Amino acid sequence: MCPEEIEFGIFDHLDRTGTSLPDYYEDRLKIAEAYDRAGFYAYHLAEHHSTPLGMAPSPNVFLAALAQRTRRLRFGPLIFALPLHHPLRLIEEICMLDQMSGGRLEIGFGRGASPIELACYGVDPNQAQDLYAEGVELILKGLTHKVLDFHGKHFSFDSVPMELEPLQKPHPPIWYGVHAPDSAERAAKRNLHVVSLDPPDATRLSIERYRACWRPPHPGAVMPKLGLGRFIVVAESDAAALRLARRAYPIWHQSFTYLFRLRQQPQNHPRPADFDTLVERGQGIAGSPATVADFLAAQLAQTRCNYVVGQFAFGDLTGGECLRSIDLFVSDVMPALRARRGADAETLSPAR
Repeated sequence: MCPEEIEFGIFDHLDRTGTSLPDYYEDRLKIAEAYDRAGFYAYHLAEHHSTPLGMAPSPNVFLAALAQRTRRLRFGPLIFALPLHHPLRLIEEICMLDQMSGGRLEIGFGRGASPIELACYGVDPNQAQDLYAEGVELILKGLTHKVLDFHGKHFSFDSVPMELEPLQKPHPPIWYGVHAPDSAERAAKRNLHVVSLDPPDATRLSIERYRACWRPPHPGAVMPKLGLGRFIVVAESDAAALRLARRAYPIWHQSFTYLFRLRQQPQNHPRPADFDTLVERGQGIAGSPATVADFLAAQLAQTRCNYVVGQFAFGDLTGGECLRSIDLFVSDVMPALRARRGADAETLSPAR
């Protein structure tokens, strides 16, 4: 059995820094151009609202710009918060993005990470799961049929012409964020790509369940991408990288907790407030290329993931600091991890 190839992607919150918004967006697009040149597989963008955590509350607007600034990089939302989207409009926008980008779109769906954000839009968080489940069914039907007929609890359509269609058939690849073995099992049975942002022990449990439940949908099918999401800062030395991460991460964390502090509500999926604790939990690394490569190689072996998803731009990291970190990751860390992959092939191969 051939070992699974390791690939690399990007996760981005597009969290606000102190720069002006025009400069901020331009910096992020220049960083996306660097991801494109470097050969990353895909850029995954979070959706957030009413918070400095998310300066792309309409992900498709930013992704349309990114599509025009890149040539090979695939991209998409991780995830669309479906309770906040009208499914018919989302079908149309997905088709437009896929066509305009030459078939580079990847799509992810979820119920939304923050009940507060849903409530700001007047959506009852208690209905989020139902809206998500019905929305996914409806959207996939609309992407694969010339005429949409659908009758559900929340939406009903009769003979709606689907004048747009995606370039990729039957639709762009679908992603899902996993936080538990049960969600990983559901994703495996639907042949979805997944990303875990959890600590390595929890990630391993999810990925093991995924691998145990996945069945090839057709002869020759390859294992979907099983993503390991981590904050990553690379510099010439451990000390230099840690200085950057310790400065920038608390600013990101202030944005991450903003709405929950404002509304005095407990946070779901909390993160440590300081970078050193994040490293101790295994959810981030800052160091020299060798340090970063050792950290990621150990976690890939432990979790059995096959896709590293780095969050390189966060907090008050400048465009120049991000680009230097990315350059070192591409020139030194990627080759080191690929070189070690052969030795880990048996560990990372699909469960028999």
